[in-house]
This record gives sequence, C-alpha cells and structure tokens, in this order.
Amino acid sequence: MEKGKPKVIVTRKLPEAVEARMRELFETRFNEDDRPLGKPELVAAVKEAEVLVPTITDRIDKSVILQAGPKLKLIANFGNGVDNIDVETALARGITVTNTPGVLTEDTADMTMALIMAVARRVIEGHGAIPSGKWKGWSPTWMLGTRLQGKKLGIIGMGRIGTAVARRARAFGMEIHYHNRKPVHPKTAEELDAVYWESLDQMLSRVDILSINCPHTPATYHLLSARRLKLLKPTVILVNTARGEIIDENALVRMLEAGELAGAGLDVFEHEPAVNPALLKNNRVVLLPHMGSATLEGRIDMGEKVIINIKTWADGHKPPDRILPGML
Repeated sequence: MEKGKPKVIVTRKLPEAVEARMRELFETRFNEDDRPLGKPELVAAVKEAEVLVPTITDRIDKSVILQAGPKLKLIANFGNGVDNIDVETALARGITVTNTPGVLTEDTADMTMALIMAVARRVIEGHGAIPSGKWKGWSPTWMLGTRLQGKKLGIIGMGRIGTAVARRARAFGMEIHYHNRKPVHPKTAEELDAVYWESLDQMLSRVDILSINCPHTPATYHLLSARRLKLLKPTVILVNTARGEIIDENALVRMLEAGELAGAGLDVFEHEPAVNPALLKNNRVVLLPHMGSATLEGRIDMGEKVIINIKTWADGHKPPDRILPGML
C-alpha cells in the first residue's frame, strides 16, 4: 500500500468519473464484473480492507462484521439507507459507518410521481395496446384512468424525499396528508397545506393515493401489514419507492387480485430481485427494477459523498455523513 493511501474495496462497479477519482486518492480495488458478491467474498473483503464501500444489495450483517480484520475502520455505504449493514455491531467493533444522504431526494421524488401518473393514467397499458394491435382508434370509454387533481395523497415518511414528493403533488393540485414520527416544520406545513396524522390508521382510511417514503428499520418492517392494507379504500393507488420490506407483499398481492385496490406502482420488492409472479401478471401494477435514484447525476453525487467521507476519515477527522447510535 502506498504511504498515506488507505486500502479501499468497492463491492460494485461505480460511474467512471467516481472510480477515476478514487484511483487517484486511494489504493482501490473495484468489482470489474459488477456482479453481487457472495458472503464468502464479503468476508474476504472485510478481512483485507481498511475501508469497505458496499451498496444496498450487500448484506453486511453481524456474521460478516465479526470476521472483519483489525484494519477495517470505515464502512462507507454507497447509498442513503443503511438497513443492509448491522450498524450496531460495526460501531461496537470501532468501525465507523457512513452513508450518502440528500443526493437522491429529487430523483426518487421524480420517480414517485412518475409511478403515480403511470398507474393513475394507465400509461403502461396504453403503451402496450399499440404494438399488440389492441388499439382500434379513439373511444370515449376506453382506457379510462383517474384524475390526480383534487385527490388526497397520503405520504408515509415526510423526510427529504416525502417533502419533495409533496411539493410535486401540490403542483398537480393534490391535497397533502402525511404520517411521520413528528410534524414537519410549521413553514413547510403551511407551504404545502399539509395535514399531519399522528395515527397512521386514520390517515390510511381517508387517502386516495398512498406513497411510501420512509426508511426500512425494524420499526417499519411490514408497517403496512395485512390489517393496515385493509383500511385503504378499494379505489386507492399505492406507490412504493422506499423499501419492499415495509409492505406485507403477500397481503398486497391478495388485495390486488381481489380488486380491493385500484393499482400499485412498485420500484422495490420485499424479496428483490425476486418479484412475486402474481405481480407480473397483474395489469393494474406498474413494476420498475429499483431505479428510483438511477440518474447519472445522482450516482456521481453519491460517489462524491463516499469519497468525501473516506478522505475526511483518512485525514484523521470525523466523516460528515457518519451514522450515530441515536440515528438508528
């Protein structure tokens, strides 16, 4: 290892600009094949590295962290959520964990609105009708969707992304309702004319469209349980660009098959990359392959945050985006 350059192992391929900068600053090993690493490979990486740069698909659990070598001092996650990392075990071992907050807000909010519009206006069905030959000309009663203006949008998780979704939805003339651990700042609530619901159950029974924008934590696992999903009106459209584990996916599938929901737009899945076959066959569901934050600009911004966190740590300072015990 070159003097002053920490040994960094990156688990997936990153944008060229990010990799080039990391090569300049660190002794870096990349995953040129860009295939997910298996557990034995992750264990080998933590034994060797001073800094590990995983992504959300890498399960850096307790069993992996406990096998880390004495040189591993930083896990610089390439992503905002850290539910893929056993942060408590890492911190107990003296390993700092960082993430990349704030850089994917606008991109994910854009995709959330895209899914709302796609489901409400049956965009995917309409597109498919042309190459399949089903479209025989304009008809006043064919391919009718749902108007967004005036609809009540319920947002679960009014953080950066949820607030960005609310701003977009207001521009479409939607009413904003939200459930959060605490109310947003009064100025934000006034700007968005947003209604705060301390009770998630009460909000669910009143909204027309539901957007999930909260992080996945032990407290939010199956937050939308079978019982809670039953509180939704049968005309509701559900959109999830957060984490699949927040919804009881089997219960969601049963309700969609029974016509107890109008539709769903899903960018994430409970057991991804596996997708429930019933979802694939349902024409009321729009499915995307976890691409909510997938813009070149966003990925480069994420890489720059990772680099800043590593460089700050290597210079002997506390990284700006470290995860602290109280944040879990």
